[in-house]
Formats: sequence, C-alpha cells, structure tokens
Amino acid sequence: MYTKLENMMGRFGTFIYDNPFKVILVVLALLAVPISYVPQIQGSEMSYINNINLHTIKKDYSGNKIQNGKFVEYVSQTKTIAEILKWKLESNIKDDEYSLDIIKNNKFLAQQDDFIVWLGHATFLIQVNGKRIITDPCLTSPIFTKRHTEIPLKIKDILPDYILISHGHFDHLDSSTIKYFNNATALVPLKMKKIIENMNSSIKIQEAGWYQQYSIDEEFNIYFLPALHWHRRTLFDTNEVLWGSFIIETPNKVIYFAGDTGYDTHFKEIGKLFDIDIAILPIGTYAPRWFMKDNHMNPKDAYKAFFDLRAKILIPKHFGTFDISNEPMGEPEEIIRKIMKPEQLKVLTIGKEILL
Repeated sequence: MYTKLENMMGRFGTFIYDNPFKVILVVLALLAVPISYVPQIQGSEMSYINNINLHTIKKDYSGNKIQNGKFVEYVSQTKTIAEILKWKLESNIKDDEYSLDIIKNNKFLAQQDDFIVWLGHATFLIQVNGKRIITDPCLTSPIFTKRHTEIPLKIKDILPDYILISHGHFDHLDSSTIKYFNNATALVPLKMKKIIENMNSSIKIQEAGWYQQYSIDEEFNIYFLPALHWHRRTLFDTNEVLWGSFIIETPNKVIYFAGDTGYDTHFKEIGKLFDIDIAILPIGTYAPRWFMKDNHMNPKDAYKAFFDLRAKILIPKHFGTFDISNEPMGEPEEIIRKIMKPEQLKVLTIGKEILL
C-alpha cells in the first residue's frame, strides 16, 4: 500500500517540479481528501501504546496516546488547504547567494575513534565504539524538492550498523537512500515497520514509543523521546505513525538528536533525564512563522531548546540543503552565530568529521 502511494506521489512530484502552475495542481489534487486533522475527536476512545518488549525510562508514563488510529500527543497543528495556498502564494524572493561548503571525503570511514560527520540536512553519520549510526537518511532529492548540496561520499560506502529515523517525512526518510543499507538495524517510531520493510526487506526493525530504550547489545544506549511534529507520507496516513527524537548515550558522551520539531516543553523534560553533551538541533525551515511555528524551530527557538536541554554544545542542522520555506538560505546560520557564544556552537562542514 505504502509503496504504491509513494510511487504515485513520486511520479506526480516529478511531473510538476518545474511547472509554474505546480501549486494550483497540488491544491486541486488535494481537494478530494480532508487535509485538516483535529487531534481530539468527540466521542472516540483514547488508548495508550508502546513497545511492551522495551524498557520505559519515565516513571508512570503509560505510553503514547492514540485515538482513531492516530497519535494525538505533541501534534503540530495540521494546516488547511486555504492556509497552504496562502503560504505558497506569499512573496518568496531569495536575495542571498548562500551555499554550504562541502568536503568530498570518505576517509572518516577508516577512522577508529568516535566521530560525527554531517552529510547534509538532518543526516549525520555518528561512529560510537566502532559502530556506524546514521540519522534521518535522505541523501538524494525527495519529491517536490531540489537538493542544493552534494553528498561527500557514495551512499553505498556508508554501510551503517544502525539507522535512526525520527519521523516519516520524505526529507528525513528516503527510499532511494535506504535501499543501500542492507542488513542494518533501523530504530524507528511506533507503526513505522511496514514502511521500512517496503523499502528494504533486509533491514532489521525495532519500534519504540517515547521514553523507551531500544534493545541493542552494545556498550552504548539509544532512547526514543518526544518531539512536536506530525506524520504524513501519503494523502491517507496522517499521524498514523509516531515521530520523535533520540538520545545516544555512550560511556563518554551523551548526544541528543532532535527530529523535526517545534519548540515546546519536551526539551525541559528531556534535559531533566539526561546530562547532554551535544544537542543536534534544527534551525531552518521556519518562515513564515504563522505557518511553520508548530513544525519547525527558528534559531532563537533552537537557542531556547539548547538551554532547556542543559546541553554543552549545539550542532545545527536542517538548513542549507533544501529550500522548502521562505527564509533566505543563509539566514539560519547567520542568526545562530549571532545569538550564541562561539564555545557553545559547532557549525559543521559537510564531509568534515569532528572527534567525540
């Protein structure tokens, strides 16, 4: 089911990509289905779910709330067709010539020490205890979008041991990337298993709810935690799959990887549970604020989240690779550099690793 619907959307996206009337075509295509979702449906039954085989680290947390088959906790407000059309018709003149620096490099694959390397957007390769962990794998161009950065190495050479997927949006979960990761283990949100199986049947899959610890036989731990966001991969699966963020807890460092998220109280909750060294936080795709606020943080939100998490270092992500919102491409980096102290901030160069 997912594969057929995604293929349909992919063909549709290719057709309209360079068409000046693409917004009108998209809206007409969506008119036949409801795009607005109300989390609390009067009279419907609320239940709580998690992975009963995993340990829940937050005391008295019953699991993720689900209603009529949809997750309803920390949900970004879904926009109506009218609001989407209003946003798409707003002026969106980009007057900067910003581009990210890229170092073509695969030498870090032979590195014995622990490291982090940015591959673009929300995709990082993190090595811990000799194991490779890749986050939100999207190393091609998803539908409706153009990639503005090359990747520093061949996808087939990455060979991750673990794949962390925060949510199901196309710029964070790309089937053209996943197909290369044979026999890896995917650590994913609740209800995502079928999507991954349809992309690559060799991948081992473990689902978790919020505040759950994945079961891995390693000298490090990985936990799934909340985020303020939502899910959709087709026109018919809104919020049927969970979303979230991750903690990678090693003997020497604690790394927080936020998925897509708006700013909310979950950062303070996570900061109370872990002593975080490095917070990888999104800083782009935030304009216009009336449309994006519940979905994506701006640099000032990321700065607040950094303090809520009580982290020591912020590594920014989610800027410069895809131009999918109205702010100038270079604005997120410019603002985050202005508002943070140099010792608090590490803006990575794509392809250049930093040691942990």
